Amino acid sequence: MENAAASAARDPRVAVLIPCYNEALTIAKVVDDFRRVLPDAAIYVYDNNSSDGTAAIAAEHGAIVRTEPRQGKGNVVRQMFREIEADYYIMVDGDDTYPAEAAPDLLAPLMDGRADMTVGDRLSNGSYGEENDRAFHGFGNDLVRWLIKVIYGYSFDDVMTGYRAFNRVFVKTMPVMSTGFQIETEISIHAVDRRWRVVDVPIDYRDRPEGSESKLSTFNDGAKVLMAITSLFKDYRPLAFFGWVALILVVLGVIVGIPIIAEFVRTGLVPRLPTALLAVSIVILAGLSLTIGLVLDTVAKSHRKQWEIDVYRAYEWPLHGGGR
Repeated sequence: MENAAASAARDPRVAVLIPCYNEALTIAKVVDDFRRVLPDAAIYVYDNNSSDGTAAIAAEHGAIVRTEPRQGKGNVVRQMFREIEADYYIMVDGDDTYPAEAAPDLLAPLMDGRADMTVGDRLSNGSYGEENDRAFHGFGNDLVRWLIKVIYGYSFDDVMTGYRAFNRVFVKTMPVMSTGFQIETEISIHAVDRRWRVVDVPIDYRDRPEGSESKLSTFNDGAKVLMAITSLFKDYRPLAFFGWVALILVVLGVIVGIPIIAEFVRTGLVPRLPTALLAVSIVILAGLSLTIGLVLDTVAKSHRKQWEIDVYRAYEWPLHGGGR
């Protein structure tokens, strides 16, 4: 058991988390670069059913290699967050597109107590636009950034980056629900919804080396990201979500009902009864939607209160030691 003084005296433990799927071409360099820049850090490579020897190469270069049989980056990140204990975490892709030299800059705001999550921003200095020639990737990033700004009022400089750093409390209270490439969006939305301190750190991005292929499907994974934003909006802000649904239904009901009302005012008759029933039904659905939003908002606030208590408990960890 550690006491507070002993915990404060020891050097902070840093873990580098590298989720990998078929990155044999680049993983050796990634591990070597982070070993050079952060010689005291524990470097973990989580192999996600690679068929090209990624795990063996990572082990040869000194990484701690573990496997995650459930396919998908979200599944890998969930298991890493569950298993690995450290004071600070750096998460980076294994494709050698992110510079290890930026790791100290990502860690500094965490260690200074200015941030709970730092984000490796590829966009502000223009390096991503210069290096990445894949169609629609920039557009997709901008769309997700805009949606998060509209819904949550926070503007990320780069929301889809795979290079981030976290403190322990953030990691151990992050409920990972995604299975695939939606994980970056989920982490970003969780951070702003739970009011974590976020700092964007500009980095130099470089494209994948020749022969290395991206696993991201622009349209399929893009659709999943948009679905994840919708689902998280419903879960985190149910009153706003169902309130918008109710408003849309009311507008539809009014559009359908105005001709019926006008005809009734003019003639005193309702000859199109089915249309009148449709308009009334739509407005009733709007009322039900708003009611659902109010009920779920109460549930969400209860979950938020419990999550805050869990955060307090997570902050106690350095006082008691532990971990592996």
